Amino acid sequence: MDIPLVEAVAAVRDELMEAVAQGADQEIAFAVGPVEMEFQVEMRADAKAKGGFRLWAVAAETEAGVSRGRTHRVAFTLTPKSANGEDLLISGSRNRLSGPGDTSGRIPH
Repeated sequence: MDIPLVEAVAAVRDELMEAVAQGADQEIAFAVGPVEMEFQVEMRADAKAKGGFRLWAVAAETEAGVSRGRTHRVAFTLTPKSANGEDLLISGSRNRLSGPGDTSGRIPH
């Protein structure tokens, strides 16, 4: 499954924001540190993109069928901040049940 790189980054941002929302007004908070991301990407022509190209994250099983000359490894680190530039905090309660809770609707791994 190929995913536009912009959508992969947006999914990480959305998951962090969901964690922030679920932890609002809780007694324990964690600052989110740097988020490291690494993808195998393929550059494809796209008439809708300004520069004419878009990067697509390529699934590992797809990579074998893609020419090695067109795929690249891209790695970057994001440091999430709140809208006002402060550290992003994810909070939780000591009384919270262990585990991830309801994971329906999440991106499959």
